[in-house]
Amino acid sequence: MIEFYDFPKPNTSHPWSCQDGEMVLLDGGCEYFGYVSDVTRTWPINGRFTGPQSELYQAILDVQKSCLSLCMPGITLDGIYAYMLALISKKLSELGIANAGSKQLDVYKGARKLCPHHVGHYLGMDVHDTPDMPRSLVLPPHNALLCTSGIYIPEDEMSVPQKFRGLGVRIEDDVLVTEEGPVVLSASCPKELLDIQEICLRS
Repeated sequence: MIEFYDFPKPNTSHPWSCQDGEMVLLDGGCEYFGYVSDVTRTWPINGRFTGPQSELYQAILDVQKSCLSLCMPGITLDGIYAYMLALISKKLSELGIANAGSKQLDVYKGARKLCPHHVGHYLGMDVHDTPDMPRSLVLPPHNALLCTSGIYIPEDEMSVPQKFRGLGVRIEDDVLVTEEGPVVLSASCPKELLDIQEICLRS
């Protein structure tokens, strides 16, 4: 799945071409010996993030990396999700996207509004393997899952500073849970901001 910002609906056909200054979000993967992957990266079409794009990107990267570190035995995906929303709430306040005087509950609701998906799901012979397994289960060693974080700001979201309207970022990695710590299976796919820009400009 390829998305670009800004646009009204994902997962649908659009007649528009990508424009200079926009970002592309690619959510894809491959199948290998019956097992699948699911990875998401976001990058600027022209190879360079604008100031607001880089601020939002770095915020989500920080959140996603913090969530990745929790993918350990004994933790639940629901627990990591709650942690992700708390981190996103903090980032929204730091970026000025949430009003500094807002109540914590309101900021938390804002995080859920701008990140309407869970932090992850199980991964195996299907991308969602399987939807019947609740995210409240304690993660065992050798469990494969994905860890994702994102913020998606509608263009008409007037409560947000104008420079962030219409921007969206998602970063997603596949992870193997082990006793020694999380092993990022998609680590060879760059996601650091400067690495992304270098690769884009190389082409």
